[in-house]
Amino acid sequence: MPFLVSDEVLGRVKRLELPWNRHGLDPYGTSQVDVARMFTILGFLYRRYFRVRVVGIDHVPARGRAMLIGNHSGGWAVDALMVLAAAFFEKEPPRLAQGMVEKFLNKMPFIAQNSQATGQLTGLPEHAERLLRDDRLLMVFPEGARGTAKLYHERNTLVRFGTGFLRLAMQTKSPIVPFGFVGGGEAVPTVLNLYKLGKMLGVPYIPVTPYLLPLPKPVAMRVEFGEPMVFEGTGTEDDEIIFELVEKVMDRISVLVQRGVKELA
Repeated sequence: MPFLVSDEVLGRVKRLELPWNRHGLDPYGTSQVDVARMFTILGFLYRRYFRVRVVGIDHVPARGRAMLIGNHSGGWAVDALMVLAAAFFEKEPPRLAQGMVEKFLNKMPFIAQNSQATGQLTGLPEHAERLLRDDRLLMVFPEGARGTAKLYHERNTLVRFGTGFLRLAMQTKSPIVPFGFVGGGEAVPTVLNLYKLGKMLGVPYIPVTPYLLPLPKPVAMRVEFGEPMVFEGTGTEDDEIIFELVEKVMDRISVLVQRGVKELA
């Protein structure tokens, strides 16, 4: 057994329906060993530190292409890590959700190497399309860094989504599984973002909490997955049409977020 890997997690990794070669790698450079190490750590955070409650996991397809589309909050992407954990620990068979990593992160040597080894690729359109064509489970936060930059009082709101995810879903005939994530803003209660300092360090901003450091507090979290949404078309439609469809996705996610807020209250 690899160092720092639980037997349970290793067993689930081996049941991931991915085309592993004899070295335990998939065509994207994802490594069984690195995935197992990641989920051993995330398992503790998911089950014990944050006590994540998941609702509607049956809406996530057991196989085939799909896009997990949800809201962002909480200073940095702790919500993304917990959604990865939900798909891995709650689905049968387990699924590896693959996210689109912000480009600035892949300029950092250790993070860049680790991201690819755990199946998380740089957020380029060609990467996202290839994953879906290969029937993978793609996780996208259309708010991007603007979402994690929300201040505490904005934590359960949405900022405007980009449209690329919707066009991609239509082009690849991929269902969109909306989800609402609650608790990220409580874990990292951001009161101020230092944009100039962030730029100096090569990141969009540095979040500041009431206790200064953006270390996450052990709060309860909740993920609400909604019914899949399927949009017909080619993805080349006029912006006006695409904007209307994006609004429908945002409305669905907003409902899921507010439902989660009520349940955690």
